[in-house]
Amino acid sequence: MTATALADSPGKIVIESIEGDGGRLSLDPAKNCVGIAATETLRLLGGSPSCGVSIKLQKGLPLGSGMGSSAASAAASAVAVNALFGSPIPKEKLILAGLASEAAVSGYHADNIAPALLGGFVLVRSCEPLDIQRLGFDSGDLWFVLVNPLFEAPTAEMRAVLPKLIPMSSLINNCAMGASLIAGILTGDVELIGRALDGDVVVEPVRGPLIPGFTSVKHAAKEAGAFGCTISGAGPTAVAVVADQESGERVKEAMVSAFKSSGGLEINSASIVKLDNVGARVL
Repeated sequence: MTATALADSPGKIVIESIEGDGGRLSLDPAKNCVGIAATETLRLLGGSPSCGVSIKLQKGLPLGSGMGSSAASAAASAVAVNALFGSPIPKEKLILAGLASEAAVSGYHADNIAPALLGGFVLVRSCEPLDIQRLGFDSGDLWFVLVNPLFEAPTAEMRAVLPKLIPMSSLINNCAMGASLIAGILTGDVELIGRALDGDVVVEPVRGPLIPGFTSVKHAAKEAGAFGCTISGAGPTAVAVVADQESGERVKEAMVSAFKSSGGLEINSASIVKLDNVGARVL
């Protein structure tokens, strides 16, 4: 994200260009998450803005991938606009600008925008009022394998299959997995983090069948050495937790192969990434 001051247009937001979206995103700042986040950041600054802002966006994540693409853009927008004015707003408060942006495109939740801004793991206890807790992971590196197949998994469709009622046994299991995830984060137990993410019995069983080959991908990832594998966001990206970059290469190859052979899907992107404890920043 590049933000440039418009000296003769106080308060105006202009999206000058977007690259990497295949022409799918609107340049209208009122209809794009970066424009909404920029507008809300100006509002948080208070007073009358001394200038306007022109934005250039380079998308680095595929759209509709389940990897928080919109939140990443909103976080970059908020930080960039804030930086133009000397960064007076702390990141924790910039989450409010991101919430407004997310509400317009994917729902009023901080699940993606809070960690995109702050980095690392963030526990969102409430959005109204905003109540978040940063969870420190300081025990070395944490690696993920992300494989995004060429397949559309609309968020609305993925939400529609979620059960309205769940058995008590499933509730107990997922509460245990949530607690295990936090325990793994706070103790630096990478294997426990993987096992916790792998153990969902409420969402994954109904969303997984909508992603061709996902069951085989999950099995292949664990056979290749992953500690766990699940759906990233609403999908179709599959995410696996691995011990290091070397094992990540083996897991990535296995997941890509399974998507192709069992799901009949080509791959849009496949990467091995490390947990970022910093979040959005000025380069």
